[in-house]
Amino acid sequence: MTGDWRQANLSSWNKRAAMHMRDATGFYDIDAFLAGRDTLGPIEAAEIGDVRGRTLLHLQCHFGLDTLSLARRGAVVTGLDFSSVAIEGARDLAGKAGLPATFVQADLYDARQAVGERFDMVYSTWGTICWLPDIRAWARVVADMLKPGGRFYFADSHPFALVLDERDGVIRPTYGWRTPKDAPDAFTDQKSYTGDAFAEPVTDYNWIHPLSDIVTGLIEAGLTLDFLHEHETLPSKLFPSMVPAADRMFRLPDGAVPMPLAVSLRAVKRR
Repeated sequence: MTGDWRQANLSSWNKRAAMHMRDATGFYDIDAFLAGRDTLGPIEAAEIGDVRGRTLLHLQCHFGLDTLSLARRGAVVTGLDFSSVAIEGARDLAGKAGLPATFVQADLYDARQAVGERFDMVYSTWGTICWLPDIRAWARVVADMLKPGGRFYFADSHPFALVLDERDGVIRPTYGWRTPKDAPDAFTDQKSYTGDAFAEPVTDYNWIHPLSDIVTGLIEAGLTLDFLHEHETLPSKLFPSMVPAADRMFRLPDGAVPMPLAVSLRAVKRR
């Protein structure tokens, strides 16, 4: 894999993590989390099931809010992220919250080398796989980190919605539905999705992975699908015209053509 895009994305996420942990816009509402609020959104909260007593690996955990919410629900948690700033922040947050957790800095594709054990559950949600060039290698990592019979839970933006962009108030197809590994889409942003402004513009590199590649990759890696659900809400604004919905989510405005904005699934590693 080309180092240029990885270094650019790592630099971006180190900057984002530092800003997000300051929480100047209140997007993450860290104070509410420290006061006891669960940060899982309505989709994953309804679908994750009972995690009490289960060992759980959270891939691309950022600075650990969801990881620690799962610890509050009784899971024995390990979070993994490639950003040293995010992992340092996650460890600090765990200490402030008084919650047991292990946080590991490593590239997702190096998870097996970085984390020696296998888990009852692997968890990955919201804005994760768009940063990864090889979706089938991702699926193999997920399978490799699970015990036989272990469960994988995934929720993210729907690939259908990711090919669209809103310009001049109109949402239209803009990006290819399957991004080549060696030709990611480049985006230069003035702000993070939280509303925090960067000191200078930041360029990121992303990939769109079709739903067929995501699901088939997991099946080929040895997992069996329990369910696949599609949703019309997201935890952040993918398009500028989106409006607040219930439970800290966002939806398309009244009168917009309904479309799937998010996808979630659960799969089990075959014994």
